[in-house]
Amino acid sequence: MRTAGAVTTWWPWARIAASALGFAAIIGQLALTLSIAAHAKTEWGGHLPTVAANFFSFFTILSNLGAAVILAIAAIWAWTKGRDAAQEPRWLAVTLACVATYMIVTGIVYNVLLRGIPLPQGSTLGWSNEVLHVVIPLFLLVDVLFAPKRRMLSWGTIGAIAAFPIVWAIYTLVRANLIIAPATGEPYWYPYPFLNPHITPGGYLGVAGYIVGIAVAIIAVGAGVVWVARKRAASVVESEAEPATV
Repeated sequence: MRTAGAVTTWWPWARIAASALGFAAIIGQLALTLSIAAHAKTEWGGHLPTVAANFFSFFTILSNLGAAVILAIAAIWAWTKGRDAAQEPRWLAVTLACVATYMIVTGIVYNVLLRGIPLPQGSTLGWSNEVLHVVIPLFLLVDVLFAPKRRMLSWGTIGAIAAFPIVWAIYTLVRANLIIAPATGEPYWYPYPFLNPHITPGGYLGVAGYIVGIAVAIIAVGAGVVWVARKRAASVVESEAEPATV
């Protein structure tokens, strides 16, 4: 019990540290991106509103931003209303499940599909890239497995988890052909190569295959996150139901 109490005490500090690191990585990369745009020699390359909107159109950035916000909220809750609570409120449990799923999938997709793709030299902060694609995804995985006061989640939570990626995919494909790519001047801009039908084998059919694959991954990881939450919550109920021993 002392071990569980110790985790409950210091886990909010781990969450707030991860949140601060995530915010720092996002801000650092955004500053570099805007700096490059400010020195661009083309009208489209220097159009800061488009560059900023593109930056916040990456699933990685949105997922990390959501994770940083929710982790900070979770830490504040633990220090305030959560002090005497046996478990986290449902809204917090569901949002943590969502951002955990997105970050775990982000880590998998990046390291499987994108890590070897070369980027323009000087366009990416190395430490920020690793934080956003490795460190924060790993922290959220650990959070799912070990964070205290986890609540039992219903299987319907998977629907909530799937909602944002669906909206993001639709937004991305609709917006892509309305934007001039800042780096190249092409009359379209896609945040990831595998979403670009102009270079993906099979065109839109190939893109659809990637989207389906990632959707399956999100649902599978989301189901795993929900299963772990249910398993951990059930084990707490079982331990509390056991008669005390002298």
